[in-house]
Amino acid sequence: MALPPPSADSTCLVTGASSGIGADIARELAGRGHGVTLVARRADRLRELAGELSKEHGVRAEVAGCDLSDSADRGRLVDQIAELGLDVEVLVNNAGFGSGGPFHELDLDTELRMVRTNVEAVVDLCGRYVPGMLEHGRGALLNVASTAAFQPIPRQATYGGTKAFVLSFTESLHQELHGTGVSATALCPGPVKTEFVEVAGMEAAESSSPSFVWMSSAECARIAVKGMERGKRVVVPGALNRAMTIGGSHTPRSLLLPAIDRLWPIGK
Repeated sequence: MALPPPSADSTCLVTGASSGIGADIARELAGRGHGVTLVARRADRLRELAGELSKEHGVRAEVAGCDLSDSADRGRLVDQIAELGLDVEVLVNNAGFGSGGPFHELDLDTELRMVRTNVEAVVDLCGRYVPGMLEHGRGALLNVASTAAFQPIPRQATYGGTKAFVLSFTESLHQELHGTGVSATALCPGPVKTEFVEVAGMEAAESSSPSFVWMSSAECARIAVKGMERGKRVVVPGALNRAMTIGGSHTPRSLLLPAIDRLWPIGK
């Protein structure tokens, strides 16, 4: 198993854990006996989840409020975990957000904060915790990308670009870490029913798509953790999503981009 066994002084650090995929990944890990450290900006919601996990599974569940787009705040997070006497043996970089619309019409500060959250925080936390995992000869990374990583998406230029980075970065780490006892897995979900939809302005896409296209966050989390246990390089939950990634990767851009521009309702 690529997922290290639970221990009293280890923790699974899960970012973006206040709701959606992050919260459900924390539930999956706690259900396997792992202690968790829940990270998000909304500490009140984290405390509620921490209480749930401790009560139901008897695990140590810590809470850390952090704005992951802020490098100083990330430094304080790392210090806080060290002060708790915990080793991060499982790192889940789930925190992230998107936007929708022509790039030139979007708020630049928000787009830059997206890059800091979706990309910079992933690199930073991996850089801080992978060396310790290698020293101990065990550990697991799960970086949440998206099916958006497999092709450019007009009106989601920044979001798609950040997720393409996460996918490429994680696949490279997966190979670099081969044989070390540490694994790196990229999770590439398609449409999932979470608060992300509202933040990214995807209500039109949700309302115009058939229900079978949308996966629950609980199912996505179950598949993600199972893939991490197996040390998989990339996990794309759902047969339809896997087919879409193949099409997105291999269709000529001269055909694909106009089709996405015409059919994808975000930002129109």
